Formats: sequence, structure tokens, C-alpha cells
Amino acid sequence: MPKTAPKSKVRKAAKPALLSGGNPQIAKADGDAPVQPYIAAMPGWKREVGRRLDALIVRTVPGVQKAVRWNSPFYGVEGQGWFLSFHCFTHYVKVAFFCGASLRPLPPGMSKQKDVRYLDIHEDDQLDEAQLAVWVKQASQLPGERM
Repeated sequence: MPKTAPKSKVRKAAKPALLSGGNPQIAKADGDAPVQPYIAAMPGWKREVGRRLDALIVRTVPGVQKAVRWNSPFYGVEGQGWFLSFHCFTHYVKVAFFCGASLRPLPPGMSKQKDVRYLDIHEDDQLDEAQLAVWVKQASQLPGERM
């Protein structure tokens, strides 16, 4: 009887843990490589929101820089800093514009920080991608946050 090769041990990459609100736990890192596993681990309907946000940002800001910080994807322009991030909560995805108070029209969500504005996206919301693209473009042209 011929000897068979030992079964190879293929390790599956562990799925990221979900923190409170279903936010994926992803280690701090730069580039698209950590952002894509974050989006893939977003639970349920939020995953499609994450994919749409990421695609819209990439289309709107050629050469956008990406990273994961504090278990959230961050988007920025090299030499200018970060202009946007998003984060999963139990019932919505929160998009943070770091210089949102300078955007026109203002994004609807206020912050305790005077310059930050938010857009909360709920499951049944009709995402106004045209307006979001306008905000993303404006935000990418402002001085960003250094983190």
C-alpha cells in the first residue's frame, strides 16, 4: 500500500472578534490590507454599507490613504492627515468627518468636538451617494487630523 503524504495543516485566518455594537476588532495598521478585513467582518447589512462607503471614497479621492485606527477604517490624503472614518454601532454605521463643520451643507450629526460632524446610516436609510461624494471631496481638500 503506497504511503500517502501527511495531511497539510491549512490554517484559516481567524475572523476578527466583534466588539460592542458589532464593531470588528482589527489591529492598528496602514494601507488597504487591514481595511478590507474590517469591512468583510462588519455584521449583516452593515457590510454592504462599508463596501459602498469604501468604494465611494476610493472613486472620489484618487490615491486616498487608508488605515485602521481604534478599530475603525480611516481615510486621508498623504501630507494632509485623515479626513474621515467610520465605525459600527448596534443600529447604525457612524461616518465621522473630522473637519465636518467646514462642509456645505453641514452633515446632520453634531459632535462634542466643534469641528467634527457625523452621518449616521441606519439599515433602511436610502444613502444619498451624490451628497456623500460631495462631502467626501470637500473633506479631502481640507487639512486633516494627524493621528
